[in-house]
Amino acid sequence: MESKTVKAFGTEAVNVPLHSMNISRRELLPDDVEIQILYCGICHSDLHSIRNEWGGTAYPIVPGHEIVGKVTKVGDHVKKFKPGDLAAVGCIVDSCRECEHCKEGNEQFCENGWTVVFNSPDKHLGGQTYGGFSENIIVDENYVLHVPEKLDLPSASPLLCAGITVYSPLKHWNAGPGKKIGIVGVGGLGHLAIKIAKAMGAYVVVFTTSQTKMEDANRLGADEAVLSTNPDQMKSQLKLDMILDTVSATHNVNDYLNLLKVDGSLVLVGLPVEPLPVGAFNIVSGRKSLSGSNIGGIKETQETLNFCAEHNITADIELINIQQVNEAFDRLQKGDVHYRFVIDMASLKK
Repeated sequence: MESKTVKAFGTEAVNVPLHSMNISRRELLPDDVEIQILYCGICHSDLHSIRNEWGGTAYPIVPGHEIVGKVTKVGDHVKKFKPGDLAAVGCIVDSCRECEHCKEGNEQFCENGWTVVFNSPDKHLGGQTYGGFSENIIVDENYVLHVPEKLDLPSASPLLCAGITVYSPLKHWNAGPGKKIGIVGVGGLGHLAIKIAKAMGAYVVVFTTSQTKMEDANRLGADEAVLSTNPDQMKSQLKLDMILDTVSATHNVNDYLNLLKVDGSLVLVGLPVEPLPVGAFNIVSGRKSLSGSNIGGIKETQETLNFCAEHNITADIELINIQQVNEAFDRLQKGDVHYRFVIDMASLKK
């Protein structure tokens, strides 16, 4: 298959800093959309991937899965987009389209394996897919999202992963009026979860180990903020309907299971590298559930963008140039970001 060379930022090995490189993109197919990437968010899973912390990383790798940009070309069969449209790409760029989950719009559960925007087998060119730390990307129109014009583009890019990752479980577990929802962690995921849960009408309680972030939780819209290292404050928070756990570091989930009401759910969206021990009595006492959620399908990702546009929700970001990306990853490792790094991809041309 014909391809073309584009500029990107990536790495060939776990201990090599990200740097400028050339990658191949396929030529436009009839159902494809070519997008000039304007902004790309940095996610904690990008960090895990480039450092092979989950195993399975295939090098070279070009990360980035919170992509917003402008359509530059469309294939002959494309009906949903035209040149000049604002467009976005998240984690999913293809799936089997035939299994029950794909047909239901839950491509993230594709039985035959969905194609991740980076570090997945490339069905067209061979090798691996490359992500959003690049000039442009070519994606089948069925996996491309429309960006509502009222959204600020840089701060909207984290909605493509962080946004849908928290929106999907909040919706699934019926966060809304009359529900008391806990949010564990105030980071890239947690700060958006606070905004979205509050916009859904829920009463929002935030749990954090940081006194500073307790204060910031109120700014973000939380009804209460709890210092999770304070036993007295933790004991005061009982009978929560659902707790959304956004923490990617090792922590004690049993502390939060004990705060759930009967039939309540603790839902993991953070991805700690190490297993999290669970006490059986903390589950069976109250018929509680320990659950998980993994991004969302294309339809629900579009719903997230539309919901956030309606409620004026975007991420709190720090906009950086691509040349600052290695420093940004080091800071992300230390938790030194409030609350999402976003790359201005125009800097790739420097």
